[in-house]
Amino acid sequence: MVKFVATFRISEAAALLGVSADTVRRWVDAGRLTAERDEHGHRQIAGADLAAFARAQVGADGDGARSSARNRFRGIVTEVIRDEVMAQVEIAAGPFRVVSLMSRQAADELGLVVGVVAVAVIKSTNVVVEIPGHERVAGTS
Repeated sequence: MVKFVATFRISEAAALLGVSADTVRRWVDAGRLTAERDEHGHRQIAGADLAAFARAQVGADGDGARSSARNRFRGIVTEVIRDEVMAQVEIAAGPFRVVSLMSRQAADELGLVVGVVAVAVIKSTNVVVEIPGHERVAGTS
């Protein structure tokens, strides 16, 4: 089994967390997120530390909704296409684009229009996990 030890530059951590690099620097300076200096003096965040921080942030701004779904993406509605029966709704949630197909009636009842803040709640029994830059995961054939 191949083990990957990940460390992330401030800008990489920011992209993964969906915030600015300045925000990550402030978190590090405030002691909310741990970073070590590399041999060039650049701050690096250990992957395990970044994952723990990200996990702690999940639900920090929750609305109190109770659901069995754990995948929640808060964002802004960027496009709504309606026909007589269906609606296609696109949400920009940080670096993610989430598209949902629903009945027009549901979209109308929710008041989904461009510019509205919405939460895409995703529950799936089939989730594909990829590691960027690796064509094959160790231990698989």
